Amino acid sequence: MTLLRAPNPGPMTLDGTNTWLLRAPGAERGLVVDPGPDMAEHLAAIAERRPFGAILITHGHADHVEGAQALSGRLGGTPVLAADPQHGAPFDGLAPEGLNIEVLGTPGHTHDSVSFVVSLGDERVVLTGDTILGRGTTVVAWPDGHLGDYLASLERLSAYRGVVALPGHGPALTDTGAAAAFYHAHRTARLDQVRDAVRAGAATAQEVVARVYADVDRSLWWAAEWSVRAQLDYLHGLDREFPSGSAGLDPP
Repeated sequence: MTLLRAPNPGPMTLDGTNTWLLRAPGAERGLVVDPGPDMAEHLAAIAERRPFGAILITHGHADHVEGAQALSGRLGGTPVLAADPQHGAPFDGLAPEGLNIEVLGTPGHTHDSVSFVVSLGDERVVLTGDTILGRGTTVVAWPDGHLGDYLASLERLSAYRGVVALPGHGPALTDTGAAAAFYHAHRTARLDQVRDAVRAGAATAQEVVARVYADVDRSLWWAAEWSVRAQLDYLHGLDREFPSGSAGLDPP
């Protein structure tokens, strides 16, 4: 496994987008996971390590997929594979050399989010995209993101105890299952806080953010508002007395 980090740091991308290069020992062709933004310097660094059999996409956010077609062109037409057909061909065409790769549907952060379980002999890693990050927690951005799906995906990933996680941003984690369990507990606690905020009189997503995310830097409240929309939408599905994810907000 080789990490090439794109030079696009920021509040949502942490140190930058992680591009992971996979190649079995002795194999001619490797795989690229998440080529990142369309930045010539970064794509050139990836292309220097050719040849590759495929470019894999964990989800369709621009900081992960924007450079995919440009990289494919640099590599002479290497296929791009993704869950969403607007970003690539189906994963059915994946034929890695010397590696075993299982594609896990892990929607929630986005509708098309997937993770990759990569095995070589007795060694396994899980490439989690933005479903699990190397630092902090991820945003579930309503309406493309869905909290119910996200919680189910975390439960699925919690089965990978002791397996290293290679995330889309931030450092690698030693235990995918433990990270997934932590994320699930965090989300459940946030849901309780959102319930309490609504019962205390918060009538809009902005008002919920002000109560629940008061300890978060105000410059990031716009991102917290995405998550609150998803939380309200999820709670509305459980209890129709709760406002929907769009409560008090202009349509996205």
